[in-house]
Amino acid sequence: MTTFLGNDSVLKKALHFSLPYLLSYFLQTLYGMADLLIIGRFDGVAATTAVSIGSQVMHMSTVMLVGLAMGVTVGIGHAVGAGEQRRAGAVIGSGTVLFLALSVVLAAGLCGLVEPITALMSTPAEAVTGMQDYLTICFIGIPCITAYNVIAAIFRGLGDSKSPMYFIAVACAANIVLDLIFMGPMHLGPAGAALGTTLAQAISVAVSLIAIVRRGLGEVRLQKSDFRPRWAAISRILRVGVPVALQDGLIQISFLIITVIANRRGLTDAAAVGVVEKFISFVFLVPSSMLSTISALGAQEVGAGRHDRAAATLRYGITLTLGFGAVVGVLIQFLAPNVVSLFTADAAVIAAGAWYLRGYIWDCFFAGVHFSFSGYFCAYGRSELSFIHNILSIVLVRVPGAYFMSKWFPDTLLPMGLATACGSVLSVVVCLIMYTTLKKKGLFGGGNPVMGGCGKPAGGIYAAPTGQPGDRLPVGRGDPTPP
Repeated sequence: MTTFLGNDSVLKKALHFSLPYLLSYFLQTLYGMADLLIIGRFDGVAATTAVSIGSQVMHMSTVMLVGLAMGVTVGIGHAVGAGEQRRAGAVIGSGTVLFLALSVVLAAGLCGLVEPITALMSTPAEAVTGMQDYLTICFIGIPCITAYNVIAAIFRGLGDSKSPMYFIAVACAANIVLDLIFMGPMHLGPAGAALGTTLAQAISVAVSLIAIVRRGLGEVRLQKSDFRPRWAAISRILRVGVPVALQDGLIQISFLIITVIANRRGLTDAAAVGVVEKFISFVFLVPSSMLSTISALGAQEVGAGRHDRAAATLRYGITLTLGFGAVVGVLIQFLAPNVVSLFTADAAVIAAGAWYLRGYIWDCFFAGVHFSFSGYFCAYGRSELSFIHNILSIVLVRVPGAYFMSKWFPDTLLPMGLATACGSVLSVVVCLIMYTTLKKKGLFGGGNPVMGGCGKPAGGIYAAPTGQPGDRLPVGRGDPTPP
């Protein structure tokens, strides 16, 4: 199962890894939409609203957990690339313990915050009870959600993006079946939607654990001692994961703020922005999958000290996402009304949404570049660089730009859409500046603070253990057992 890149084509490996990842993202998007589609068929507006708002809260929580798990993927990738299978086992064990404890704390804490969260989201009175039922059950199921994402992070760190795709496919199928049962014949409403989601995740986790027991983790042989928390390994995971989790959380908050700005323009514009966001979430699956591809495959190359191949992964990622963004951007200029009409039949919403989409779509073009850079920075364990450019984009351009464009151009949504794209332009500029500056200082190459000139980690956050208490991890390519 463990996949070291060898000398195969970088482009071939990037495509081989990214396509299953892309399909996984697509299945996760369908997974999230299933609750809304099914409850809309069997229940009323209040129940649909409860699930809609509740799913936004859960989406934000899940996105932050996925971001935090990036530290596990990168840590395993570095160890596998360096041929240090025992260190990979330690990262897996410490990461598992960390996320298990975190999921229990989150579940308990969030269950006690259901009412304040419901109030904070300005939930309509008719939907309050349903949303509280939905959130309570979903929060109880956070350990299952966390377990799936950690297992997926482990497989991707090992170079396997197909297994997580199979696991999410199982969850998606189970969720649809359970939703139809709980919200159909059993009439459980929002609680049924949450129950279906939680049980589907549990089924997916069970299937993935069975796969691990039967197939193992390739050259990585887990031992009981691996699950003894090693604080150095945990701190390295958090150093990569925390900035990613924070940036993803703030990005979700910025989307909510822009939604509020649109809501204040009236019902038509609010509906138009909501519809376009649904379509954009699908378009952004491509740059998102490339970010994860570059971080996972790049981490293996960094671990092996092959910085030229890590840089090639970045170049191919940028090229592929720019090409995709350009084609989609041009097509949308002609097809925007047709795309929006897939989600609504209201002529006014179609007209307003088409203009918003024509501007917003260019965000995908520029985002492909800074998403690729973010993956590259994470591969080197420098996720704070990704955090910096994203926060600058949100604070300086994306949110204020949307606000002022909304005020200055009340008759069209096109400038608001372009403001969002301009936020990505700033991110690209900041990424280029950081990349060129740090590359000159030797950060992204041999003989620098992160990687030694001999091609082995030397002092970076995923460097080999240095004899500190609790960190005695025998190393050696292809040697999964202690000497």
